[in-house]
Amino acid sequence: MAAKSFDFIVIGAGPGGYVAAIRAAQLGLSVAVIERENLGGICLNWGCIPTKALLRSSEVFHLMERAKDFGLSAEKIDYDLDAVVKRSRGVAKQMEGGVKHLLKKNKVTVFMGEAAVPAKGKVSVKTDKGTEELTGKTIVVATGARARELPGLEADGDLVWTYRHALKPTRMPKKLLVIGSGAIGIEFASFYNTLGADTTVVEVMDRVLPVEDADISAFAKKQFVKQGMKIMEKSGVKKLDRSKGKVVAHIETGGKIEKMEFDTVISAVGIVGNVEGLGLEELGVKIDRTHVVTDEYCRTGIDGLYAIGDIAGAPWLAHKASHEGVMVAEHAAGKKVHPIKPNSIAGCTYCHPQVASVGLTEAKAKEAGYELKVGNFPFIGNGKAVALGEAEGMVKTVFDAKTGELLGAHMVGAEVTELIQGYVVGQALETTEEDLMHTVFPHPTLSEMMHESVLQAYGRAIHI
Repeated sequence: MAAKSFDFIVIGAGPGGYVAAIRAAQLGLSVAVIERENLGGICLNWGCIPTKALLRSSEVFHLMERAKDFGLSAEKIDYDLDAVVKRSRGVAKQMEGGVKHLLKKNKVTVFMGEAAVPAKGKVSVKTDKGTEELTGKTIVVATGARARELPGLEADGDLVWTYRHALKPTRMPKKLLVIGSGAIGIEFASFYNTLGADTTVVEVMDRVLPVEDADISAFAKKQFVKQGMKIMEKSGVKKLDRSKGKVVAHIETGGKIEKMEFDTVISAVGIVGNVEGLGLEELGVKIDRTHVVTDEYCRTGIDGLYAIGDIAGAPWLAHKASHEGVMVAEHAAGKKVHPIKPNSIAGCTYCHPQVASVGLTEAKAKEAGYELKVGNFPFIGNGKAVALGEAEGMVKTVFDAKTGELLGAHMVGAEVTELIQGYVVGQALETTEEDLMHTVFPHPTLSEMMHESVLQAYGRAIHI
């Protein structure tokens, strides 16, 4: 059977792959996309979207418990875990259907199966019906990543869970251990803790949310502890003793081992790239610690072969993958493109309170040799935050004292994952502190705190 020929072949239909496919089709290329599991990838089906649906349920539950604070009355407040999960899965299914529709609308050919790249410009796909041979001028590897499993801490789906098990729980944990306090770990800790699980978070680094600015991490930790979480920093889980219905965790802190008993463990200790079985190394593609090494245009060094998203390294974020997908499609179509600057990509964590940031932390900016002007503004000084009953939070801005360039912005509190984009746009437009000071922010809004934080960096804040 003759090989099917395409201009542009994408392996993986996650937020990087399906976006690359659609953009390439818009540019008039003939496009195929290969997916072995779900259209939309981990993000839509087992990550970003379903976790937000779960967290929304816990947020509403939390608000119902606070009804009295708002002059309202609500009795016998409870939840149905199965119904909460069912809603989350329904949201994911709806989004997957949306991706299917978009690919069809853009005339992208979809192959469901396992792909390999046996030679330059060639892709073979194992499907239910046999093997399909494809040829393509451009091939994009967008196979994503999966949960890292540490020896002795492997998931079993019963007592020890990965994010997948945590998204479809068969029971409500009573005593929960979360290993790792990055975005995934802390979001699940937040969800289950809000619904009543006695939650302990173990973090090997010296603080929770270790990639965030130190002030934000400290503030968030204080809130987590206030909510009843136990936070163990500079600690590692050395061993798990499993028996019927319980796990004894051996947790090392400062050279001493403490044994603690749990009924559920969620392991969230990072990710590894899905590089196996593709034939990349045989082609001469360089792989470093399970990630494909690329240049700033996501090229692998093999003519016509690109890698985007999680498989191409940090930051491991869906929006970074999508942006790379667009860039690669345009590059392949001969358009002039701009490489993506990692510092311009915002990170968002949807725990309670939310955390969002872009650019350099204060410590990293100092390390880089900048003289700084740093501004802070608390939620308690903002009328909208107080009216919402969300007065716990802060906005921090970091400027280059010499040029007024916005080097970084860091937030913790209600809706900051929506607010951060204001600073992202500002950075993209190369805004200075002066531009931000002269911008009129609407009142009453949470966004006014973004203005005040800038003013505070230069000794001009009004409401503090």
